[in-house]
Formats: sequence, C-alpha cells, structure tokens
Amino acid sequence: MTQKNEKILAIQFQYLGDIIFLLPALKALKIKFPKAELHVLVAKEMKDLLNHVSFIDRLWIVSRVRGKINFFTNLPLILRLRRESFTRSVDFGGNDRGAIYSFLSGAKIRLGMINKPNHILHNLCYNQKIAASNLSKVYIQKNLDLLNLWDIDAPSKSVPKIDFDKSHLAEAKKLLKGTVILCHIGTSQLKKEWPIYRWLELNKLFKRAGLKVVYTSGVSLRERSLLDQLKSKDKLIHTLEPTKNLNVFLAVLSLTKVVVSGDTGPLHFANALGTKIVGLYAVEGSVVHAAPNYKSNQKIIGSKCTCTKSLQHYETCQSSVSCMSSIQPVNVFKRVKFLLS
Repeated sequence: MTQKNEKILAIQFQYLGDIIFLLPALKALKIKFPKAELHVLVAKEMKDLLNHVSFIDRLWIVSRVRGKINFFTNLPLILRLRRESFTRSVDFGGNDRGAIYSFLSGAKIRLGMINKPNHILHNLCYNQKIAASNLSKVYIQKNLDLLNLWDIDAPSKSVPKIDFDKSHLAEAKKLLKGTVILCHIGTSQLKKEWPIYRWLELNKLFKRAGLKVVYTSGVSLRERSLLDQLKSKDKLIHTLEPTKNLNVFLAVLSLTKVVVSGDTGPLHFANALGTKIVGLYAVEGSVVHAAPNYKSNQKIIGSKCTCTKSLQHYETCQSSVSCMSSIQPVNVFKRVKFLLS
C-alpha cells in the first residue's frame, strides 16, 4: 500500500509533442497512487505545457542541448532530486539522458524501456525494465503499457488535456486578426511536411470559400523559410511570425477554430486544448505511432510510404514523389468545412 510520504518521479526527454501523449499515463499514475506525490522531470522547453496540469505535484526542469549531456552543470539539480528520496521512477523516453537521470535520482524502483537488448547503460540504470518491442507502437498506449509492470490500468478517458496562462489571450487575438483556420506548415522533420505547392492549392480553396486562414511554422531557420516560400508565391497570404513564447502560441491555438498540420507538436497541443484539428499523415512512423491516437474525423492519411527500409523510415523521403504529397488539398478542405459546420 502506497504511503502518504512516498514520491514518484516520471521522466520524459523526447520531443515537445511527446509530452502530450504522456499525459494519460501520468494521470493513470496519480489514480493508482493517489496519496503519493507525483513529480515530473522534463526539459526546460516543455515547462509551459505542464504548468497547469492539476495532477502533477511538482515539476522539475532541466536545461539541455540536444546531443550533449552535461551533468556537472546540473549537479545541484541532481543533488536536490536525491534529497527527495523517491520511492519509484519511471522513464518514458527510453533514451540515455532519461536512463542516467533515473539512476542518479536515487529512486529505489527504477522502471524503463529497453530499445536494444544489449544496451548496457539502460540495463544498468533501470532495475525494472521491459523491451520496447513488447510495448504498443501507438504513443499513448505505449506509455500506458510500460506502467503495466506496476499493475496500473488506463484511465477511463485517455484524451490529453492542457491549459495555459490566460493573460496572453489579448495578444493572441491581435495576432490572429479574426482568423478562424490556422495552418502549421513546418515540422521538425522534413519528411513529415506537406509540400508547399499543396498548401498553395489548399489556400486557393479557402480563398474561394471566403475563409480566413493564417499560416505559421516552427522557429527554426528551415521552418521559417517555408513561410518565405509561401509568401513568394502569393504575397496576399497571411502568415504569423513564429514565436518562442509557448504561452502566446497556446493562446493562439485555443482561439483558432480549426488547426491543419502535419505530425508535429502544435497539432497535438491544439487537440489537447480542445481545438478542432486535421492532422496530415503519410510517413510510416506518423501513421503507426501518432495517427492512431486520433479519431477518423481528425486525420487524413496519405498513400503508403514507399521508401521504408528494415521497418525504419529514412530521415528524408527517398521517393520521386513523397508520400505526403499524396494527400489531396480538396480532401483537406472538405474536412475543414465539415469541422467548421
């Protein structure tokens, strides 16, 4: 029986969108251990997504640089974690950073997934483990499957929900200028992006229907360049400059009636905020891992990806015609009209 002073540490060091898919598992943890304190350790950029989640008792933040692990810089944080005397830790990311923090946290029970059978580091850091191949491929269910080792059942409703700082709503309204549809044209991976010419075809359909639409992207230089490409083809297209202020962006998404996007964080944020979405999926990883988390009227799936090798998709599409381009703008337009009605 879990005692009142027990503490559980949940760890996730993946992409921003992965935090959304983690929420049902965190809720399941709190339901199973209602008297225990639930602590969550994430990268600094994920903080605003979890600030208003009611069942998280404490949020721990780590500054990170992808591909580099500097534990000397974060030594004070590690020492504070150890002083918490965690009873359990669970690493949902399955990467080296999460495994090492699991070990350094000092938790007595350390649960994690093993992506490679002979992964020495992970086998050392976790004292309870399960092969990732034995877990569901669907993101939300995968996290819940990991908790099966603790006899934790999925909550009755596994729909992720987030909130944000409402003080940013006024600024968001000014940015949107009455727009009802937001199209997020960039993703962190080139292969997941719908081609620019497809967005232009969709824009013509929106224009004929008299629908107000704005286009935006992520903050990276490559994603920003997509907006420049769009504007170079049609100077009248309304674009929204990407912002690093996640609370402002969440406010924008909450005020939009429909968000259209490939498989990327903003699509998942919008759904968790209660905004209607149309997700565009064709790359095998997206179709297998992300798309099943959504209802049929929330997604459009393109033709089967043809450049898959050993069940792992190439970093960039190798086909002469990308699988994402198989998604037809008229079908996206019809879905948006349906959702608006």
